[in-house]
Amino acid sequence: MGALIYSNSLKAQSWLKPRQHWHILVKKRNWRSICSSSSKNGADFGKLAKKHSICPSGKRGGDLGEFRQGQMVPAFDKVVFSCPELEPTGPLHTQFGYHIIKVLYRK
Repeated sequence: MGALIYSNSLKAQSWLKPRQHWHILVKKRNWRSICSSSSKNGADFGKLAKKHSICPSGKRGGDLGEFRQGQMVPAFDKVVFSCPELEPTGPLHTQFGYHIIKVLYRK
């Protein structure tokens, strides 16, 4: 396990509880239609990721696996550690592009 970093604004416990999520990373031109599709009832988020994501994780349905707070860019962390489970959230703009995020679970 890596170093444990504490922040005054977060409880130390939150660093110990990993989250697993999927995401779809897209360029600006098509994020609106993908975001709309991901929010529709019954949409298969994994299939959308495989079809549209420019991230290598797209091949795995957008699965980035488990990670702890502080392991991703700050804006991404903020959304992943505050959004509801199983609801597509986004778009979130980072230096990598536009992310549509779906948190699978929190331990």
